[in-house]
Amino acid sequence: MEPIKVVVHGAQGKVGQEVVKAVCRESGMRLVGAVEMEVSADVLSLPDGSGTVPFSSRVEDILKQCPADVMVDFTIARAALPAARTAMSHRVNLVIGTTGLSKDEIGEIEDLATTQGVGVVMAPNFALGAVLMMHLAAVAAKYLDYAEIIELHHNQKADAPSGTALTTARNMAAARGKPFLAPQESPETAESRGKQVAGIPIHSIRLPGLLAHQEVLLGAPGQTLSIRHDTINRECFMPGVLLAIREVVKRKGLTYGLDKLLEL
Repeated sequence: MEPIKVVVHGAQGKVGQEVVKAVCRESGMRLVGAVEMEVSADVLSLPDGSGTVPFSSRVEDILKQCPADVMVDFTIARAALPAARTAMSHRVNLVIGTTGLSKDEIGEIEDLATTQGVGVVMAPNFALGAVLMMHLAAVAAKYLDYAEIIELHHNQKADAPSGTALTTARNMAAARGKPFLAPQESPETAESRGKQVAGIPIHSIRLPGLLAHQEVLLGAPGQTLSIRHDTINRECFMPGVLLAIREVVKRKGLTYGLDKLLEL
């Protein structure tokens, strides 16, 4: 069987570097090209010492030069959408881990995937433990009436609340089928209570020294339940990314959330 040919958009970012290493190690996959906002050479040396691949700041140039099956995108929202448009115009499947895209932008990606007949796997979080955290929070949401989310990330994260926190809150509300109860608030305290999403206050913390962490707190009279996930390093995203690469070539249209691939 031919290996899955992969291009990484954001190849020198913190997650992108891990994707490059993971794809190079994975049997059945081959890195064929890389894209970064600024490049100082036209080739990228592979981390396993096996050679180089074409390297450019332009997605269009790389996809013309390096026919690919999948492009993996871990960049920022304003770069991800134009790159997605370009990739799908070349009939290249997409794995998108970039967060901060609006509903309209995600809708455009979904429409393009259908029109172009390609697969897109997009997820707010590729860590398997984080996906399980979101799943368990949705299960618990059916039985406990109060909930809040605390999400903590490094101080260079561009968006807040995080995509994981937003997805968690929306999934919890959908599973519950009715609003969460909220403590009474005065105008003086309301602005300190976090951003309300689907009836759940989300508190965003941004500090150097953090990576990615989330705690879902649920309460009822006489008891609380905490569900927490901590990302220790970015290597934890790679099993989910590799799973998405293997699956996206089998699918058409948009698949949102790694839980769909895990059949949760």
